[in-house]
Amino acid sequence: MQKKEDNLMEKIVSLCKRRGFIFQGSEIYGGLAGTYDYGHFGLALKNNIKQNWWKKFVDNRHDMYGIDAAILMRQEVWQNAGHVANFADPMVECEKCKEKFRTDQIEDKNKCSVCCGRLGEAKQFNMMFQTKVGASDDSSAISYLRPETAQGMFVNFKNTVDAFHPKLPFGMAQIGKAFRNEITPRDFIFRVREFEQMEIEYFVREGDWEKYFKYWKDEMIEWMESIGLDMSKVHELEVEDGDRAHYSKRTVDFEFDYPFGRKELFGLAYRTDFDLKNHKLDYIDEEKGEKIVPHVIEPTFGVDRAVLSLLLSAYNEDDIERPFFKFNPSIAPVICAVSPLLKNKPELVEYANTKVFAPLKAEFGRVIWDDNGNIGKRYRRQDEIGTPYCIVIDFDTLTDDTVTVRDRDTGEQERVKVENLKEYIQEKIN
Repeated sequence: MQKKEDNLMEKIVSLCKRRGFIFQGSEIYGGLAGTYDYGHFGLALKNNIKQNWWKKFVDNRHDMYGIDAAILMRQEVWQNAGHVANFADPMVECEKCKEKFRTDQIEDKNKCSVCCGRLGEAKQFNMMFQTKVGASDDSSAISYLRPETAQGMFVNFKNTVDAFHPKLPFGMAQIGKAFRNEITPRDFIFRVREFEQMEIEYFVREGDWEKYFKYWKDEMIEWMESIGLDMSKVHELEVEDGDRAHYSKRTVDFEFDYPFGRKELFGLAYRTDFDLKNHKLDYIDEEKGEKIVPHVIEPTFGVDRAVLSLLLSAYNEDDIERPFFKFNPSIAPVICAVSPLLKNKPELVEYANTKVFAPLKAEFGRVIWDDNGNIGKRYRRQDEIGTPYCIVIDFDTLTDDTVTVRDRDTGEQERVKVENLKEYIQEKIN
């Protein structure tokens, strides 16, 4: 079974490279561990996920305020947030080959899996990337690449309250890069050193935290279902004392059955008033005339893990083991591909370009032109990209203004009037 699962990951990685989804970072120089570059279709998939998330959790709500905080912040932010002292993983080093491992990722606590040498004592390794700001070389210039996006929202809590005067409960949302100097990055884009987060800090009264914890758990599940995650592979884990982050009183992890095991996908944490109190921030309830420190519910979504879990959820093979991605149209990199039957026939190319491609491109955006190879090869290529619909302009089109629309999932083909194409595609993707 494990061999089959390993083979699945190999197929996913291979297909992602072949079709321009994801590449190894710095590949022409041998690669840099824990870094990946998103190609055209991978970037489109990732952007669609982020836009879908933002629309649901920010644009469609009245109680959410967006922020795009700086990656670099003063070191006091991380000191007061507890990250300088606590943002660490236990690490062991092989005394022979000097290979380093996270202690929770090794089977034999005494023997190196690389050279069978003896492992040393466990030490705490702080995962924040340290840097210096400006030309100064003293300790006051120390800063960090942020290991999470949350602190950028907390330090802007007062700015948001002063600017918008929100009533409790309300939230702040951010999508952005974070950096963690992982000891052993692994499993493709699952554990990397540079990644993106979609995160919400939802501010509530202390007595309401349980109600809103449940509310956000349900909201997270609803969103996962809406983008096409295989929910049979999603599981909830109540994180026990000792395993939670230093700021959390309760955490529920949503785990996913990856080929390499059941691992964390997204997380939901009750951060209490830990962060606002440490940053000495409070909130004045004008209606009740009281000053309080709100408590925080934090839904966290890793963008890269969302991409990986969607790739795995959407991956299929046909009867002869040819792969294709069965993406939900709402997040597919491409909605439809437009193809003239023959690219050396000017009348077909002209019709396809002016009467089909251009109007659909203007309407939906996620439309591409494909005239390379025969129709069978084009279908196969679009299936591998995950394109739900292929539209073919043939010689009949020139006489009756109909085109062939081919469905990715069923392989069925239907003749549709060109004048009805926009409505047809819109109805399908809805």
